[in-house]
Parts: sequence; C-alpha cells; structure tokens
Amino acid sequence: MSTRGTDFLYKWMASNVPETAGEDVISVADLTQKLLADARSIGISSTEIEEDTGSVYEAILDAIVHHDVGVAD
Repeated sequence: MSTRGTDFLYKWMASNVPETAGEDVISVADLTQKLLADARSIGISSTEIEEDTGSVYEAILDAIVHHDVGVAD
C-alpha cells in the first residue's frame, strides 16, 4: 500500500485538473502523462500510485466526469 502515491495523485489532480477539462481521450491521456512525469520527477513510480488507486487514466477521467477532483483538506 502506498499512501504517498495515493496522496500525490489526489493532490496533483486538485491542482492540475481544471473543472473545464474535456472528457475526450486526448485530454485525459495528456493529463495522465503529465501526472506520471511529475510523479517520476519526485521519485514516485506509476506502480506506487496505482497500487491503491488503480488506473491513473481512469481516476482522472472519473474526476472530470464527476467534477470531484482532489480530496478535502
């Protein structure tokens, strides 16, 4: 279990996924690649993020569709 990976995912989405983001494949794929690159730059692997959350792509798409980006502080 990786709390660090999960925390990174939700904090990143809260800061980087605009409410107006499109649900199209390209928008979600671009955001997914950016998130994974940002995670890699601070030493968090995609495996560490996906251990608890599952697919990063699906998490971002779900956040866009449901406008439920990030976690409450």
